[in-house]
Amino acid sequence: MSEFWRTKQLHEMTDKEWESLCDGCAKCCLVKLEDYDTEEIYATNLACKLLDIENCRCSDYPARQALVDDCLKLDRETVMSLTWLPESCSYKLIARGEPLPDWHHLVCGSRDNMHAVGASIKHLAVSELEVQDSDLEQHIIRWVD
Repeated sequence: MSEFWRTKQLHEMTDKEWESLCDGCAKCCLVKLEDYDTEEIYATNLACKLLDIENCRCSDYPARQALVDDCLKLDRETVMSLTWLPESCSYKLIARGEPLPDWHHLVCGSRDNMHAVGASIKHLAVSELEVQDSDLEQHIIRWVD
């Protein structure tokens, strides 16, 4: 695959290029909590029930939206409006005209580098299935991008 991310804008990418741009950090697959009074969104270290935390991949990607009520499909039109996406998100970087980080698999050729530098949730998340609803607030985190 060519270095398409250096020459194309998001709307110019094929579906295959778009999907490959994802760095696989899985931060978008973490449960978010919303303060109903302020509408502020808080990230947690709780992974979606479908997320394979070890590999940072959805265990049922094709059916994810049917199986998880609040699963959002990232697309070219809305990616920049989703304020809860981390600033390090590859889609946001490319949309802003910024380069991908050195650890990105398209740059270095390995998905393991992302985990080695701590850019994924691999060693930080726990499954939402392991936590009671009453304990959700105890899992609020702040990502440092």
